[in-house]
Amino acid sequence: MRDRPTAASVARYDLLARELEQQIAAGVLRPGDRLPSVRQACASRGLSPSTVFQAYYQLESRGLVRAAPRSGYFVTARADGVLLAEPQTSQPQSGSQPVEINDLIYACLGAARARDIVPFGSAFPSPTLFPLDRLRRALVSSTRRLEPWSMVEDLPPGNLRLKREIAKRYLRQGLAVPTDEIVLTHGAMEALNLCLNAVTRPGDAVVVESPTFYVALQALQRLGLRAIEVPTHVREGIDLGRLAEVVELYRPKACWLMTTFQNPLGSLMPETKKRDLVDLLARHELPLIEDDVYSELYEVNAAPLPAKAYDRRGLVLHCSSFSKCLAPGYRVGWAAPGRWAREVERLKLMTSLSGSIPVQAALAEYLQEGGYDRHLRSLRQSLQVQRDSLFDAVNRHFPDGTRVVRPAGGYFVWVEMPAGVDAMALHRAALAQRISLAPGPMFSARAEFQHHIRLTCGQPWDATLERATRTLARLVDDAARSGTTAQASI
Repeated sequence: MRDRPTAASVARYDLLARELEQQIAAGVLRPGDRLPSVRQACASRGLSPSTVFQAYYQLESRGLVRAAPRSGYFVTARADGVLLAEPQTSQPQSGSQPVEINDLIYACLGAARARDIVPFGSAFPSPTLFPLDRLRRALVSSTRRLEPWSMVEDLPPGNLRLKREIAKRYLRQGLAVPTDEIVLTHGAMEALNLCLNAVTRPGDAVVVESPTFYVALQALQRLGLRAIEVPTHVREGIDLGRLAEVVELYRPKACWLMTTFQNPLGSLMPETKKRDLVDLLARHELPLIEDDVYSELYEVNAAPLPAKAYDRRGLVLHCSSFSKCLAPGYRVGWAAPGRWAREVERLKLMTSLSGSIPVQAALAEYLQEGGYDRHLRSLRQSLQVQRDSLFDAVNRHFPDGTRVVRPAGGYFVWVEMPAGVDAMALHRAALAQRISLAPGPMFSARAEFQHHIRLTCGQPWDATLERATRTLARLVDDAARSGTTAQASI
């Protein structure tokens, strides 16, 4: 099991991070300056390397520094030398309400499917980042060796070889998840929907983040559930104080949260806060549906632990998939639903019966052959470069009053624009220039975040993306000046 930071070490890396942040704010450390190397910081301060790394990761997650491979950490800034501030999330009132979001989401996503549109609004990274040839070979090879009876035996909960590989990846993080708890699904979306169905009934209230991934809102609407939105911090996740108040006041039946590289914010909840979250929910016997599809897309040296790592009572229904990190089109996900494992398996059997057995077998073969971790290292490096490129381009081109924090993982960047900019009008104007984006109101049952957008950095950076960023910046600048979104040319 991975070592957990002690209270003393947490205090030390917090102190170091705060001291360096103050030096950046005071201009002692200026844009482009290199931070002391880990070895230098250890020698001068009597700290362990892990403590220094934690401090540097903290600064990086705030967008104050960036890591350069084999070179160290450097202070980041706008082109004019002014660091962008942390975006402010809105503070919606906490009462529950029905969800009616599908029409808005369909209109926004359906208009941006053409291949010639710059995909800043996409929910998927570029297919060129994945080992598609190796996956095809694994599919052919595994299909040849499939036993006829496996087509029946591998019905829910799914292919046993693949479940073992998933259980081994849990074990590498110190989580003992038995194979009979794992239910293979048609992507993470099905896993999340099955888990939500297992713990709620129509009319129940469910806590979601604000902003939240629109898939959660779609699931609530489909099942006739009510949403309780709780403000979520751009760096550290959901506000636990507000969550505690909401749980006491409204008695929700479940929470649906993304604790690692939350979509759309990119926030990473600290491990101590994940533990506190699980403890809070355990006191109320409240199930947590943990959407954890981006956890492999980190920049630090080890994968962030999920909230499930701190669950001792089977209350965390952990959901993930291979869609974001290995095989987008294969649509293989899973749930580890704790005490609801048999119920989720039953619901899977009643709804879609089974996922594709040949595809599950192919992924099992690919994982057993080795090379998955090598692919992940390459994918993480590519996404880091793409995050840096998009973040820097927004810093250079967007007008004053724009605020953004560079995430430490995933492939989304959340942008708060000047208050006069209407995200929906910007979405329409950008589409006219063959550029897609995800407007903020998609991420709230109350249509909050009217001057926010989510941009995807899942595509390899090139001149087309640079030009598209400049075009978006001109549209935002025109809207900020006039109060309406004007047209611009790319």
